Amino acid sequence: MDPKPAPPNPAHPKPTSAARTSLSHIMTVVDTNLLGTVHGGVIMKLVDDVAGAVAQRHSGGPAVTAAMDGMTFLHPVRVGDLVHAHAQVNWAGKSSMEVGVRVLAEPWDRADVPQTKVATAYLVFVAVNEDGSPRAVPPVTPETEEDDRRLREAEIRRQHRLARRDEILASRVPKL
Repeated sequence: MDPKPAPPNPAHPKPTSAARTSLSHIMTVVDTNLLGTVHGGVIMKLVDDVAGAVAQRHSGGPAVTAAMDGMTFLHPVRVGDLVHAHAQVNWAGKSSMEVGVRVLAEPWDRADVPQTKVATAYLVFVAVNEDGSPRAVPPVTPETEEDDRRLREAEIRRQHRLARRDEILASRVPKL
């Protein structure tokens, strides 16, 4: 029997490139909405799939989607488009991670046509252990100026999420 590999040490930082992942899918007629373009939910599923793979790779185990913090659709996707979702960890805290996703599309049969940016998204994942409780994740180490920018912007989004949560909770307090 092969020994079970040791889990990664959450104290050791990981570079952004360590978990970076891409998924691609050819869009077909079953992916369309009533307007004949690809349904936004199909793109959202691809985004969640690639972001989940990145979160699990970075954390070294199971991670669950905690929030989708901003999904922006920029351009419609058509039947026959080859859609690529590229993701990486932008920020990591104690047990949570922000994963940024960029979605590009191109005609499946035309390599000469430039890819079109069709969507962007930011998702928050929480690493969990066997009983579903949060577990520690390693910090992320930016490797490029773009990675540094992504980290700074992720910290701003996190501050906004926390401030929004606090404001909503404060609004629930009965006024006397």
